[in-house]
Amino acid sequence: MTNNALAVVRKTMRAARLHEVGSPFQIDTIPIPEVRPTDVLVQVKAAGVVPNLKNVVTNYPKWFPFLPLPKRPAIYGLDSAGVVTAVGSQVHTGITEGDRVYVNPGLSCGTCEACRRGDHIYCVSYAFMGYFGFGAGSQKLYEDYPYGGFGEYLVAPAANLVKLSDAISFEQAARFGYLGTAYSALRRAQFSVGQTVLIDGGTGTLGVGAVILALAMGASKVFATGRKREMLDRVLSLSVDRVVPIPLGTRPTAEVVMEATNGYGVDVLIETLGPSASPQTVIDSFNALRIGGRAVNVGGVSDPIPLDPFPLMCRQKSFIGSNWFTPGEGEDMVAMVRAGTLDLGVFDHERFKLEQVNEAVNAVVQRSGGFVNVVVVHD
Repeated sequence: MTNNALAVVRKTMRAARLHEVGSPFQIDTIPIPEVRPTDVLVQVKAAGVVPNLKNVVTNYPKWFPFLPLPKRPAIYGLDSAGVVTAVGSQVHTGITEGDRVYVNPGLSCGTCEACRRGDHIYCVSYAFMGYFGFGAGSQKLYEDYPYGGFGEYLVAPAANLVKLSDAISFEQAARFGYLGTAYSALRRAQFSVGQTVLIDGGTGTLGVGAVILALAMGASKVFATGRKREMLDRVLSLSVDRVVPIPLGTRPTAEVVMEATNGYGVDVLIETLGPSASPQTVIDSFNALRIGGRAVNVGGVSDPIPLDPFPLMCRQKSFIGSNWFTPGEGEDMVAMVRAGTLDLGVFDHERFKLEQVNEAVNAVVQRSGGFVNVVVVHD
């Protein structure tokens, strides 16, 4: 259906909007957005509920005050998947109406030095549709693209789309934000086939994704830490030959890893722990790296991490920050699913309708672990 035809059939949509920080989402009726020349209109089928969303919409600015929120009322919903229903006049190749897509919410200004170099993810105004931003210019990007997955339709730049294979459900695609973050972290660590990796927080939302991606990328061993024995058992079931679960609070993680690797250590550490985790846990895992090993942080540990500079120099270790992923990396994950190396069937989906969005926000806080995928679905 063309954009003009869509406008004749239907002119409004429902959207769950946040009117004030600390208040519940409200279901509003608003106009369906118009498509500009380089944009696409997507009918949202599923939107992932971010585990940290309740902190953002109820405790801001206590939590991450340096990350600007969009002006209210705002449509949230970071991870959106759906069907392209209209294509802008300057979108000539690659995207057509009817395509099943994931919408990468990362927005860049296109004109700062980082963007001109092609490093859009380092944009000084980088912002997430349906979530928060990273710079003073983020609000302008919100105003250009004020739609998240908690609305029935959204407009996005055509360049942000990841085309899905038929083997990927919309609910699975709504997990791509956390999967892509883990995948990009592994790439930034220069992880390669046959190497070993430690996933600190391997039972959480980011951690489970990092485990299945490390397995898909050919890891020889994946060490995974966690506090709940039953969750570690489930992580182990992903590959009993290659996954090594490490219960936190029993023995030091570094001690377990060094014993299992004959004192060598792991090639890569992916740090996925949440805000309440102890910095000492991070240091313990960092000590499990081999000489020349790389640690990549995609977690949210909120307290300062007392990192000793000596290992960084004399043992040539690296501690690297990473944030989000590119549409191209999203296409990589689709290719891995198509090839049969990445299994997205491991997730348990908890589905909520749009009018149940506040229940969904509470459910994601109460979920049992990283295998649970809470999504808002649109009929």
